This record gives sequence, C-alpha cells and structure tokens, in this order.
Amino acid sequence: MTAARNQALATQARRVYLEALVRGMTPLVAAVGQGASNLLVQGAPHAVMMARRDAVQAWQKSGPNWQMAVVAALRHAAVHGVSDNAREHDTGTPAPTSKMSLVDDSTIEREITSSRLALVMMDRATWEFTDLRTRMQALEGQDDLEPLDLLRAHVVARLALDAWNRVGLDANIWQLLHHELHEEFAQLISEAYHETNRWLIAQKVLPEVDLRPFIRRTAQTARDIAAAAAAGAPAPATPAVAAPAPVAPGPGLAPSSGAPPAGNGAPVRSKASSQADEVMAQLQRVLARHVPGFPVTKSQVPARPGAGRPSLADVAPGASSAALASAGPDSASGAARPALADAPPAVAASPRLLGAIKHAQESLQRRPTGGAESSGAAASAPRALEEIGARNQAFKQVLKQAANNPAERATIEIVAMMFQSILTEERIPATVRVWFARLQMPVLRVAVSEPDFFAAADHPARRLIDRMGACVMGFNTAQSGSPGSERASNDALEREIKRVVQVVEAYPDTGRRVFSTVLTEFEKFLDHYFENENQASKRGVSLAQQVEQRETLAIQYTIELRKMLSEVPVQDGVRDFLFHVWADVLAVTAVRAGAQADVTKTMKRAAADLIWSASSKASREERAEVIRRLPPLLKTLRDGMSHAGLPTDKQDEHVRQLNNALAAAFTAKTAAIPRERLDELMDQLETLEAMLPEDIEGDSHVDEMLVRDLSGHESEGMEVVAEGGSAPTPAMVAWARELQVGGWFMLDYRGRNEQVQLAWRGLRKQLALFVTPKGRGVLFSLNRMAAFLQAGLLLPAQDEALTVQATRKALAKLDADPDQLLK
Repeated sequence: MTAARNQALATQARRVYLEALVRGMTPLVAAVGQGASNLLVQGAPHAVMMARRDAVQAWQKSGPNWQMAVVAALRHAAVHGVSDNAREHDTGTPAPTSKMSLVDDSTIEREITSSRLALVMMDRATWEFTDLRTRMQALEGQDDLEPLDLLRAHVVARLALDAWNRVGLDANIWQLLHHELHEEFAQLISEAYHETNRWLIAQKVLPEVDLRPFIRRTAQTARDIAAAAAAGAPAPATPAVAAPAPVAPGPGLAPSSGAPPAGNGAPVRSKASSQADEVMAQLQRVLARHVPGFPVTKSQVPARPGAGRPSLADVAPGASSAALASAGPDSASGAARPALADAPPAVAASPRLLGAIKHAQESLQRRPTGGAESSGAAASAPRALEEIGARNQAFKQVLKQAANNPAERATIEIVAMMFQSILTEERIPATVRVWFARLQMPVLRVAVSEPDFFAAADHPARRLIDRMGACVMGFNTAQSGSPGSERASNDALEREIKRVVQVVEAYPDTGRRVFSTVLTEFEKFLDHYFENENQASKRGVSLAQQVEQRETLAIQYTIELRKMLSEVPVQDGVRDFLFHVWADVLAVTAVRAGAQADVTKTMKRAAADLIWSASSKASREERAEVIRRLPPLLKTLRDGMSHAGLPTDKQDEHVRQLNNALAAAFTAKTAAIPRERLDELMDQLETLEAMLPEDIEGDSHVDEMLVRDLSGHESEGMEVVAEGGSAPTPAMVAWARELQVGGWFMLDYRGRNEQVQLAWRGLRKQLALFVTPKGRGVLFSLNRMAAFLQAGLLLPAQDEALTVQATRKALAKLDADPDQLLK
C-alpha cells in the first residue's frame, strides 16, 4: 500500500467512526428519554419526586438541543480538532495562554463526571479500541494516537458533557440519568469502534491484529509460554495490552503509561518501587560526595524473611540477649543470618559509639511512655512525644562526640533527620509515635554497622517501620465516633506495636536479625488480627476466604472434569454446562456442606446421570428410561443452581439448553457410552476430591479463571467490584501486587468516597478485600484493583513508604546545608 492510499483509508475510517457516533445519538437520546420517563413511575419521597419531575421536564425540553449540540461538536472536532480549552480540561495541562488561577468546584465536579463516563466507556470497549488504534497507527505511521484524538473515549465524553452544560442541563439532571447515560454511551462507542474495525478489515487493513509489540511480558510469563508451546498446550494468558488510560491519575500516583520493562527480561516494576530505589541512590550519591570514607554500597534488596525463623512472640521484653541466642544462631557468634545470606558484611562500629547508643537507649526505656497502657494515654502522649524528641536531639550531640569518624557522624545525623520526620507525621496517632521514637537508637545501631541501611529500601528495619506506620495511618478517622469493640481492635494493634518495639530493645546486639524476625511476626499478627480481632474486618475476611475457596475448588473441579470427559462422547451443550455451571455448583456444595456430605454426593450423581442421559440412545427402552429419570434430574439440577445463587432466569436458560442437548441425543449417531465406562465415571466423580491437584500454581490459566466473574458473590456486608477502570498497564498491575495488608486508601465507588483499609490478600494475590471503618467489605480482583489505581479511584493514604518519605525530607535538608553531616 502506498502512503497516499494509507492516508486516504485512515481519513475514510475516521468518517465511518464519526458517522457511527452521529447515527447512534438518536437511539441514545431515545433510551435516555425512556429512562427519564421511568423515573416518574418509581416510588420515592415527595422531595425526590419533585426533583425527578423537574429533571424530566428539563430533559424533555433540552434533550433534542443536546443531541444537536453533541453532533455539532463531534463534526467540528473531526474537522478542526479539539480546542485548547478542551486540552486543558482533558489532559490537565493548561493552554499556553492560560493564566494561573484557582479551579472552582464546578470545574472539578465536571472533570470527575467526565472521567467516570470515560471509564465506563473504555471498560466496555477496551479491546475494540486497542484493535482500532493498532490499525490507525499502521495507516498513519504514528507511534500512537494523539492525546486529544476524537477516537479516544475521554474526548467524546468531554464533548458530550460540554454540550450538556451549554444547552442548560445541570449536574443534578446528569446524576439522575447517569445510569442510562453511562450504559448508552458505552454501547455507542463500542459499536462505533466495531463498525470502524469491520470497515477496515473489509479494506484488508490488518485482518489479524498482532498485539505483540504492545505486550510487556515478564521473564516468568515468557518461560510459561515457551513451556506451553513445547508441550503443545495453548499459551497462557498474557498481561493486558498497555492501552492508555482515559483520564490522568490522581496526585502521587504512578503515570498510566507505566514504567518500561527492565532489560534482560526483568519483571515490570511499579513506579513506587522505582522511586524508592531512586531515593536510596540519591542518598548514596550525597554520602559519597560529602562524607570522606563513607562505605557506599550498591542498592540491594535483601531476601524477604523466610519461614522457619525462630519466633520472638513468646520472649518476654527485658530478657537478655542470651534468650534470643537460645532461639537460634546469634549474629555476634559469626553464624550465618537466616534468609539474609545476601546481606553485606557488617562494619565494625567504634566501641565508644556503641556504648553511647546503649546508654541513650537505656535512658529512654527508663522514661515513662504515654502509650496505650496509661490511663490518660491520649492526653499524655503528645507531652511524652515532645520530651522524647527533645532528648533524642540532645543525645544526637553526645553521640556525635562519641563518633570515631565522619561516616559515623553522618549516620547519626541522617537517622536523626529521618526520625524527626516520622515523629512529626500527624497522620500517625501520638500514642503510636511515642513507640516509634523508641526505635531510633536500635535503628541507629543497625545503621552504623550495616551500610546497606542507606542503600536498600527493603532493609528489614525500614520495612518494619513502614508496615507499622501504614497500618495506623487511618487510626484517627477510625476512632472518631467508633464503638467500644472497634476501639478494642485498635488497642490490639497498638499493643502489638508496643510488643515489637520492646522485643527490639531487648536484643540490642542482634541488629538486622531481630528486625527481620519481628517483621515476620508482625505480618503474621496482621493476618490473625484482621481475620479474628478487628471487628470491622473479620466478617468480610471470612466471606472473602469462602469466595476464594469456592473459586479455587470450581477451577479444580473444571480441570478434572475436562480430563474425565476428554474421550467421552457428550453433547457440547452438556459439556459446557458441566464445566461452566456444575463445577461451580459442586464447589459451593463442597464448601458449605463438606466434600463427603450426602448433598454433595447427590450433586455428583446428578452429573453422572446427565452425562448418561446426554449420550446416544439407540433403543426405545433407553429413551423411555431417560424420559422417566428426567424430571427428578432436572429438579436436582435446579436445586444445585439455586444453592449456587443462580437467578431463576439463568436457570431457565440452562435447562432449555440441556433439554435441546438431550433431545439431540435421541437422534445422535455417535457410539453410546458403555455401562462399564459409566460406572468408572461415577467412581471417579465420587472420589473427585482425591484427584484434585493440590497445587494449581503451574496451570497458566488459573489466575484468569479465578477472577472470571465475582459479581455473583456479592452479599450483605460485602460488595464486589465488577466494573470501573480501563485495562491496566503492567506497571499498575505490579503496583497492585505490591499493596500490603494494613494500608489505608480512599476509595471512590458507587457514589461514595470513603476511607478503606486493605484487610486481606488471597493466597494467589488475585483477590483483595478492603473494609471501611464501619465494617463493609469491598472485594477486588487484581486487575480491577490495578484499574482503579490507574484511574485514581483508589488513592493510597501514603504516596510513598514512611521511611522513604523521611529519607527524601532528610535529603532536602542536606541539599540546603550538606555541612550538617559532619558537624
């Protein structure tokens, strides 16, 4: 194809797209009008009914004008592009001639409304858009569509909303009709993309779209694909195509474009991880430049604390370091540190400095702490915190005098700066910060002995502080107006933080090893805490675990049923019913009643009866037997589907399909299933649990199957996020994987913007449960959670980890006055 022909095809494709949008506006307006009329027949309080009546009248008056305005805006944008004013709205980048000014509330609300509409549109049309974008790139020779290209959903959303305001329709009317508007616009743009793709295919433009240039695979995925190809199996599902997000993420979020994949097949990393490493690298450069003889080390990520490490949960605070030694090899003995073989060798600190640190720590331990155990904790904590801060500053000068070289003095200064930042973090309750203050000397002892404390954001001392800090970021909000049971749950978390600090203080000579051990213990505590002690989360966690267990069992049942029926002549309709419906029924029954319960055996026997009934029936006697056994079989099937929560209309549809399959079996020419094979199938079904794979990690499709459709699991007290956001980038999925239990977020979902805490991650990291302070659970699949992060609908309370933030603030001070390191 010549360049001129390519350009002509691209121009005509855009016309096809435009005309599809214009044609679709007429049925869209009619559907919205019907939805408006339906509002008037729904029961509601008088004030709401009056508001609906006014809205419907306004729509009837201005709806046709809005349609004409939208069509005119689309045609103008197709010819002249989008104005600078729209550029400012859509991208958040001011036009070159714009003056700096405050943004009013109405503009912000309009942006939010437009973003939500764009998200819904792209959620429906992501894959059609990806195909169309690829074809247009091939025709136009561009790396990607322009940010304000009319082909992008957020541009159409902006034009529609601007037209809405121009004809005099206000935000309240949009809110009343937003369900119909969202549904119809999603349908409109999906059909427009589909129509344009169909026209391009007819012109022989990329009939088969190759998405490989847009797919970022991890090294593990590449190995899985190679292994599947070698075995002749279908390749595993690849990560989502990196389609651009329709809206810019909120402040502090990683950009939607994601980080480029690392070289040599390394996994894609989130921006949060990359930024943390950059802060550590910047600190290393500052130390190398300003501190003579500082043992600069390359950034390392030590191994995560492994299982089997000796527990410190039962060691009494105040016990001697020999008690820790009895639990395992002590670092002072020269024995290898468990799970930390890659840690750099320790640097010998001067005995005089270590003695001064020990004296300062003992002095702080003797002072009363305004913690949770004191009667006036909330009132006394700020005073105690102020006193500890002053004493730490005084100790800093004493410690610097005891230091033996510039490197030790720099270490003392940086650790002091970090803790000054942490102790002034007002989002952490003062009653908790007083315990954080007690960690300054143990952390300093580690820092003077282990240079990688300033190089690795994953150092166990840093990770411990980060995990504890993340868990208490929402305490102030959670406590306000909270019932006594919730206050008791928070007290349990404060007591654990106190215990952790006291254990660290009890073993001053063990350094890194004690931080690793108590970090493992704290993470175990969090799992137990959210599952059993936290009143807001324990019911939701139980429900989420049941969902995961049910979904995993359903996958295992499906895998085994596929193996069992691989060589059995069964109608396709029956085969699909067994794989997609009955496997879930078996899983639900097994979870609720037990694998060996009578009701579970009944459901398994129904599967065998269905297989037999759907096989070829050559004799009149066999057909009569099928007819005789059919009514009780259908009743059992309906009972099972009801037990699994399928609505009646879905049950009717499945029964209709099964009746058609059974009727086809009467005239089938295939061989009948021998009685011996049927008996064997029944035996296999009855012992199905024994054959289930214990570890399904190796199955490349399990993750995709696990999150197929969770909407049926929604129940009182737990919402399931089944929509919202666009296809997330690999970097966003990596970020979603990194989120850890205990962190606080702001969630914008179903018209509510509220604080939530991450209370549970599934065993395969494919499901995540957030809970509100009042106990309502919100369940996400991994990709949906990444989509919400990408769209700014799920915002973390912290843009970066507590110690990374503290290090960044310390760097800012050193940038202004680097001489502080050596004073």
